[in-house]
Amino acid sequence: MFSLKLSSQPSNEKPRITWWLAVLTLTAVFISMPHWMEMFIILEMSRFFGMALLALSMSFLWGYGGMLSFGQTAFFGLGGYAYTILSLNIDDTTGPLFFAPFFAACAAAIFGYFMIYGRISNIYFSAITLVFTLILEKAIRSTSGDQYIIGSVKLKGQNGIPNVPQIEIPWESGVNLTINWFFYLGFTLLLIIYIGLRLLLTTHFGRTLIGIRENPNRAELLGYDIRRYKLSAFIICGSIAGLGGALYAISIPLAHPEMFSLGKAADVIIWVIVGGKTTLIGPITGVFAIEYFKGWLGTQGVGQVTLVLGAILILFVLVFQNGLLPTIASIPEYWQNRHKLTKDFKGIFHLLWQFCCVFRRLIRRKR
Repeated sequence: MFSLKLSSQPSNEKPRITWWLAVLTLTAVFISMPHWMEMFIILEMSRFFGMALLALSMSFLWGYGGMLSFGQTAFFGLGGYAYTILSLNIDDTTGPLFFAPFFAACAAAIFGYFMIYGRISNIYFSAITLVFTLILEKAIRSTSGDQYIIGSVKLKGQNGIPNVPQIEIPWESGVNLTINWFFYLGFTLLLIIYIGLRLLLTTHFGRTLIGIRENPNRAELLGYDIRRYKLSAFIICGSIAGLGGALYAISIPLAHPEMFSLGKAADVIIWVIVGGKTTLIGPITGVFAIEYFKGWLGTQGVGQVTLVLGAILILFVLVFQNGLLPTIASIPEYWQNRHKLTKDFKGIFHLLWQFCCVFRRLIRRKR
């Protein structure tokens, strides 16, 4: 309950000391995990870090920028393929790890410019980003021939690019990071980006972005160039998704067209809605919870995992509209308001009873 109360703090306020203590506690827990958890769990969680970055990018863009983009999976896939192709061509991994988010950011800048400065409505924005993702998926799947090659790397279409190079120690060429150190790298990148986005919301840019989400017409009348703010947020989130795609491709290790798929785009929506799109920590929690639940369903022999996830999505949309963590964090406030409402209802019933008594006396006097 200590950490859950932190999510109820307005995002545009500077983090309290309790928030920093919670972050330090969580960091200590994750640092200790490789020492007492099984290797299989560490491998799974290393894979989750890339998806958590994807969910974090969607949470910031949708929850605080007001833009529902299905194109985050497109940048996720572009980041994974950019890292894989460049690292295989130059036989290095440090540069490609930085190039992946840069490449995704460039793609987001070009694609987002025409959409955002074209002043299309939100519904068309979501539809176009979905089409963009599907086009990239179909394009990658159709590169099975030997003529589809970049440098010395064949794209291999439906099969994807296997044997994605593992991260090497920058000062020791040819020496790969161990599983534990790759786990630490993924967690460190996720933590830095999470803290960075949280602090970004407290700046002039973040507060203006939230204001644009609430009322874009009013923000524009006040003199803000809302297109510039939206495009900046779109580029930032595209870069984060690209970095997540690189980490995900390394952890599998495979750069596959499934990274662009509609199923992956649906997974992102489920992570964000279940965790809570108006928080940053919520979608990260949603990734770990949903992916662990999917794995557990697989071990129980449940064949229709997608159907179960769809039912969970409907449940959260209809019942827990704010998401899991915001709902849990609001329980104490709900109970306080509940007692207050009970007192109010008692007062109302008491007044009605007094009114009925007075009315009855008046009727008796007339008789």
